[in-house]
Amino acid sequence: MGLLRPPLSLLLPVQPAHGIPGEPQPGAPGCDSEQRTVRLPFLLLPPLMEWIRVAVVHAEHRRSLLVDSDDVRQAARLLLPGLDCEPRQLRSECCFQSFKCLDAAAASGKFHLDLGFRMLSCGRADLVQQAARLLGADGINTMDDQGMTPLMYASAAGDEAMVQMLVEAGAHLNLQVPANSLRHPSVHPGSRHWVALTFAVLHGHLCVAQVSAKVTPLFEPVWSHSWLLNSVSPLAAAARGNYEMVCLLLTHGADPLLRAHHGTSLTPPLFEDMNCFSYAAAHGHRNIVRRLLLQPPHRKEDILSLEEILAEGVEEPEDPTRHPAADSLSAVPSASKATMKALQQAAYYSAEHGYLDVTMELREMGVRWKLHTWLESLRRAQQLGRNQVTLRLLSDFPSIRTEDFSPELLSAGIPFLFSLLDYALTKQLASLVSHCYGGSPVPALIVSALLPDIRFLNNKEMSDVTFMVEGRPFFAHRVLLMSASERLIGSDLTGLVINRFVSLLLQMVMRSLYCGGTDGLKILPAEAKKLLPVAFFFQLRGLQRCCEVMLSQSLTLDNAVSVYQTAKHHGAAELCRFCEGFFLQNMDQLLDREDFHRLLLATPPGSGPDQDLPVLKHLETTLIDRLYHLHHLLSSTKRDVIHLNRITE
Repeated sequence: MGLLRPPLSLLLPVQPAHGIPGEPQPGAPGCDSEQRTVRLPFLLLPPLMEWIRVAVVHAEHRRSLLVDSDDVRQAARLLLPGLDCEPRQLRSECCFQSFKCLDAAAASGKFHLDLGFRMLSCGRADLVQQAARLLGADGINTMDDQGMTPLMYASAAGDEAMVQMLVEAGAHLNLQVPANSLRHPSVHPGSRHWVALTFAVLHGHLCVAQVSAKVTPLFEPVWSHSWLLNSVSPLAAAARGNYEMVCLLLTHGADPLLRAHHGTSLTPPLFEDMNCFSYAAAHGHRNIVRRLLLQPPHRKEDILSLEEILAEGVEEPEDPTRHPAADSLSAVPSASKATMKALQQAAYYSAEHGYLDVTMELREMGVRWKLHTWLESLRRAQQLGRNQVTLRLLSDFPSIRTEDFSPELLSAGIPFLFSLLDYALTKQLASLVSHCYGGSPVPALIVSALLPDIRFLNNKEMSDVTFMVEGRPFFAHRVLLMSASERLIGSDLTGLVINRFVSLLLQMVMRSLYCGGTDGLKILPAEAKKLLPVAFFFQLRGLQRCCEVMLSQSLTLDNAVSVYQTAKHHGAAELCRFCEGFFLQNMDQLLDREDFHRLLLATPPGSGPDQDLPVLKHLETTLIDRLYHLHHLLSSTKRDVIHLNRITE
């Protein structure tokens, strides 16, 4: 392929104001007057060969013999994150370098062709005849290298006056973009067999479509064998979201079942044989699906498939699981087999793209469930939290025929159904339990305040007990220790060496003892979690309660399970009850966490009468106590109000 190397200014965007060393700065001699100042998102640019490779790919994609500036801009869009450029115009600027490889006659014909297209694009009616003579024997119906006529360009641009002028001058509306042809080497693969109306519809030009639809009848298209290739009818293009365009085309006789009529085994497997209903459903446009259904059929099927021949005369039984809605088109009185087949395909695409409401409305119209469509709809309903739709889908499962079952049911369906069973029931019960517990705060833990006395903390005077912690002595008093801790009563405390706890923790323990409480003790949540086992080991009730209060105040969804397990292991009953209340109040959110699931399903060790109760049993007891307390409080308040009313009377 002859490659015209683009200039360096197009390949390498200009740096910011500081510029590139060695390059001329804006305003310097030899610098172009128009400098592009593109802010680069990174310091290092891709290598030049990478630019050339990507630009050549774009040129080959549009069947071009050379690389132009737009190919370089498209390469910049891919190679430089954060940059963008306008889409390529249908008719790009002519590059005269390509004429050098042609002989005089061919080059003259190319120049005449280009001049004729330019004369027609200016919109002057007095130049139509001169332009037609320049274009050759086909006149204004001549095609360029991209296989497009002046009418197609005008339709794509939305120039209504130009379209009207070309139609009056004899332009053919039914001319199609050709397939592979030596005369048209730059035909885009996606636009093959398109007509001028297709370009107008795709660009949303309603006025241009009205001009084209009035001239050409649509219900008998002249696209001979265009359905064998990847072509899109104007109605299918409009069904993707342009409701007014759909109404216009249907009014002028467009056939919504065009692809369904021609969708045979000859269709290439690489292209999806989608009909207008499928396009509308895949984009979630219920109003377009309804409008397409209102269109009367054009003709009776004259070509039947083997399946339809075998099913001829067999009436399908009435589906008892249908639930028609009042505002839907469930009552389709004369839906043909072709229509039902098209709706079946539309249900598949709506389920694939996640439009649950469209799928459910198609079900109300009488479309039978296919296993894949049903599974995708059920999964989408569960994701959206549509409980009523989920229950309805579950009740519709018996309507799926057993011969429609596939390996997907075993690989994805059954596991999802079991997960749905666990998730749906548990979430509903968790929401109910949280509602019963109420939104009022969990009863807080209270610490009793005592008078502080810190004079003898780690004081050698009058000390009769010495602890050795981390190689350093810590002085204490036997009477105070025995009165505070039941564990130390009767123990020999002389020269006791403690290796289990660090010095900081022991100092906090002694501070709580000599202060007579924990009022002056500042404990962080992380320290409280480490100090709780120490207080439990020495049986220091006040310090243990202080740690419980601190941990209860810092309880979150992230640490609730670990705090509860610590409290359970070290006998912090009040903290356990607080955590259980927190679980009940936030169970709906906690069920999304794996550690809470393991806590609920864990089996307590042991089998004797002293075996600890499961967590669910503790939660049940806590909820009963909470409801009893609230009910008793409400009853007492109600009795007081009644008594007060009687006194005032």
